[in-house]
Amino acid sequence: MSDVSRPPSGGESRTAGQSGSAGQSRTAAVIPAAGRGVRLGPGAPKALRPLNGTPMLIHAVRAMAASRAVSLVVVVAPPDGAAEVKSLLASHALPERTDFLVITGGDTRQESVKLGLDALPPGIDIVLVHDAARPLVPVDTVDAVIEAVRAGDPAVVPALPLADTVKQVEPREKGEPEPVVATPERARLRAVQTPQGFDRATLVRAHETVALSGEGATDDAGMVEQLGVPVVVVPGHEEAFKVTRPLDLVLAEAVLARRRANDGF
Repeated sequence: MSDVSRPPSGGESRTAGQSGSAGQSRTAAVIPAAGRGVRLGPGAPKALRPLNGTPMLIHAVRAMAASRAVSLVVVVAPPDGAAEVKSLLASHALPERTDFLVITGGDTRQESVKLGLDALPPGIDIVLVHDAARPLVPVDTVDAVIEAVRAGDPAVVPALPLADTVKQVEPREKGEPEPVVATPERARLRAVQTPQGFDRATLVRAHETVALSGEGATDDAGMVEQLGVPVVVVPGHEEAFKVTRPLDLVLAEAVLARRRANDGF
């Protein structure tokens, strides 16, 4: 079941000509936003929590639509929240050049992304999958991911080097000391962000094969890796952090305040 906020017409965006030169790949962004976000505490679903007075989801949608390459944004809403999400999109200022589609999600993030993929019209060649809980990703990061896919990489993720040393441990019950079994070389590790970008056919194949095998993955790039398809990393951005805990909300508010002061955002 789907609900259209600003419908794509026949799979063609009103602004296909603005997205790039003739023959350039068209891009859609899928934003799974059906999770509850229990670590933020009780209340509305995480994607609908206010950030500077505006739901995080709206910030995330604007971040995707800020890229002139993105002609369609598909928001995958909670099963009982599609009407509310559609109303939110209709009541906030969004770029006229971008189409928006709201559909209902599944029980898991993986199911929701698959439903978003199924809702894409013909003519979309590149798909971004973006966490609604990363509302402040800069447009330069979005564009870098898209350009890498356009250049021929079938799967692209933005990521940052780790600042902390990482320990691999033997898990124990919560609160119990956990034995360290290894210390990975930090220089070879990256903290992965979103949007993750894919050749559409590659991502569809991953969801049709890896998901059905029951193996799954913690992100879409991990599913593509299980196909044996190469995944590459492009530089991420410190402002593309994930809002998971109450302290992250404080940091996100500070970032927005700085943007307003510096850029009039």
